[in-house]
Amino acid sequence: MKTTNMLTALFAVAILLGSCNSKELPGDWKLVWEDDFNGKTLDTAQWSKIPRGKSDWNRHMSDYDALYAVRDGNLVLRGIQNNGTVPSDTAPYLTGGVFTKDKKTFGFGRLEIKAKLNGAKGAWPAFWMLPKDAKWPAGGEIDIMERLSNDAYVYQTVHSSYTHTLGIKDNPVASIIASIRPYDYNVFALEKYPDSLVFFVNNTRTKTYPRIETTEEGQFPFSEQEFYLLLDMQLGGSWVGAVDPNTLPVEMQIDWVRFYEKKTP
Repeated sequence: MKTTNMLTALFAVAILLGSCNSKELPGDWKLVWEDDFNGKTLDTAQWSKIPRGKSDWNRHMSDYDALYAVRDGNLVLRGIQNNGTVPSDTAPYLTGGVFTKDKKTFGFGRLEIKAKLNGAKGAWPAFWMLPKDAKWPAGGEIDIMERLSNDAYVYQTVHSSYTHTLGIKDNPVASIIASIRPYDYNVFALEKYPDSLVFFVNNTRTKTYPRIETTEEGQFPFSEQEFYLLLDMQLGGSWVGAVDPNTLPVEMQIDWVRFYEKKTP
């Protein structure tokens, strides 16, 4: 009898674990696009390396090959100290990031990213979205996940002219923090609707940002066009603070990215 009960329990656990990794979602969602990174190289039909810029988030971006890998079914993005690693580059740190700009955009639906975030002092990994054509901040920005250093939580935030130019960040609330498993994989998700953005961590709803009635302009630009996705490892900046090079290199592993749309009746 005890053996039977144990086998039953093990079977139940196996079913539960299988459901956590299932591509099927409850309700009327249909998987329409994914990258599971099970190949040997980055799919350049879907992704490009993010070029360097002048902002905190992209000032250390590099196309140096060692910052990128497709390994064991994961996309690996790294942040390293540049101690002569790339002699022609004067940046003190080098980071890897990819985006779907000019290759793939996402409209209404549910976007999921499963990833393991390894911490380091001054590390700032992020999964976020920008509009295909509109300029910042009028077109909006959707931050699905931002983590600072070794925090056991992430930030989920929206930006727009309403929140940035007008500074209205509490009606409705523009940013929240959500707990994660800091040493394990987590699933970060966004559901985009014509009248709201809904955020999740590990299938728990963490935040809803609705369209509201207001006389102020630019409160909800997110339904006006499709957005592209950015996945990047960042180091340093005014928000995360200084980098401790003794905690580098740092990397994150992205298991998969999936996009679902509502099934048509």
